[in-house]
Amino acid sequence: MSGAWYMDEDYETDQREPHRSPNEPADVDMSLLADIGVLHWKLDTANYEGEGGTFDKLRKERGYNYSDIITVSPDKLPNYEQKIKSFFEEHLHSDEEIRFILEGSGYFDVRSKGDKWIRIKVECGDLIILPAGIYHRFTLDNKNYIKAMRLFQGEPVWTPINRPADSHPARMTYLQSLQ
Repeated sequence: MSGAWYMDEDYETDQREPHRSPNEPADVDMSLLADIGVLHWKLDTANYEGEGGTFDKLRKERGYNYSDIITVSPDKLPNYEQKIKSFFEEHLHSDEEIRFILEGSGYFDVRSKGDKWIRIKVECGDLIILPAGIYHRFTLDNKNYIKAMRLFQGEPVWTPINRPADSHPARMTYLQSLQ
């Protein structure tokens, strides 16, 4: 991960820009992300599948038994404009969201405990786990390209649950985990 920072929420420009908040610290401490359940590893994309390595251990420990690859770019993703808008709508999932970035870069935005946006820059080699129930969204950066492995526990579920969803069981469980 090449950094995380509080976002300027009063922007009217392209969502793919960094949007650093001028009123907040320049960088968010990684322990703050861990406090809200966001986990991160930096892996070697050329050698991540070695038996007993971090990737293999994570798959086994967390029960990830299904994976696929998604490429998000104007020329690779059908209905690109519609999809990129839906990825950027604030939502949560009832399961963890796990992404291993194989190529390119983009941003995951997550809500802090104080309900402020934290923007997380992800790029090649980053493996990020967002906990079930956390409000988040995704966008590309101005390079307009990312290739990522999606990992799932059991059957893949891609259903976003748009905000407000405060009474959803995954959200309630997530909020309890923060106490």
